[in-house]
Amino acid sequence: MRRRRLLAGLGGLGLLGACGMDAPPATPLPPLDLPAGSPLQSLGGLLLNRGVIGFRGLSGLHIGPDLALAAVSDTGRWLKARLVLGQDDHPLGLEGLSSGRLSDGLVIGLPGRFSRDAESLARLPDGTWLVGFERWHRIRAYDDIAGWGRPAEAPPGLLRAPLNAGLESLAVLADGRWLAITEGLKDGERNLLRGWVGVPGQWNAFSYRATPGFVPTDAAPLPDGGALVTERRFSLLGGFKGRLRRLSAASLKAPRPGAILVPETLLDTLPAENWEGVTSFPHNGRQLVAMVTDDNELFLQKGLLLLFAFR
Repeated sequence: MRRRRLLAGLGGLGLLGACGMDAPPATPLPPLDLPAGSPLQSLGGLLLNRGVIGFRGLSGLHIGPDLALAAVSDTGRWLKARLVLGQDDHPLGLEGLSSGRLSDGLVIGLPGRFSRDAESLARLPDGTWLVGFERWHRIRAYDDIAGWGRPAEAPPGLLRAPLNAGLESLAVLADGRWLAITEGLKDGERNLLRGWVGVPGQWNAFSYRATPGFVPTDAAPLPDGGALVTERRFSLLGGFKGRLRRLSAASLKAPRPGAILVPETLLDTLPAENWEGVTSFPHNGRQLVAMVTDDNELFLQKGLLLLFAFR
């Protein structure tokens, strides 16, 4: 992603923190103090232990109703675990971790991250995993995220996206259609970015209006047919800022050519970290939302997973 070039001057900081062999993979965090009237209730979160997990840079997240967690990293790794919740659904930790190298479809991998920069994760109704990659812009489908995988049809025009600003947001909507939004493929005005909704062979293009200074970094479906979208801003002087927004079901139903989709903001008081993943799932009779940060492999940043519930 583009902010990596800005962070390059901080070279040498990508060091793992020391950790004991018996350290947990994640430790609980208290709930956030959200503004009165917020549509979301904070349930707390987890501080991820990069040393125990074995890698960093989580960029895509999925949690199912059974609390099975899956994530992908822009370093080309996959992670599976189970989210452990306590009383009132407060996060307590992760258990049953497994991880491995995410197949990029090449017998001999290319140097660097060109073929393995996984940025988004979604799941089809039949259980198939979809992973969006940037640099080499494409989508791959996996019966098992730990398996070999196969190419999936990407939206037309995706290859025109800037090298590090491709398919950060990928979701499978409640009706089975795919939602894809680029991080940096401009669509006319400065804050308009190209997106698509549809299925392979039948795509509807639209423009996504991002918050000025922000870019979309992930998407997740909602039961009503709408979708959540995370946005992130970064500058050397201001650091990171993240927010959570929502696209309505009506706006996604059948966008006309040239349509501009404008999401509403649900949350803009997140901790100052690099928010890159979002997922939503039902549990105990309510709809929960989880968000995760990409720590950029820098010890100055944190790997966080925060959990919310719609009020």
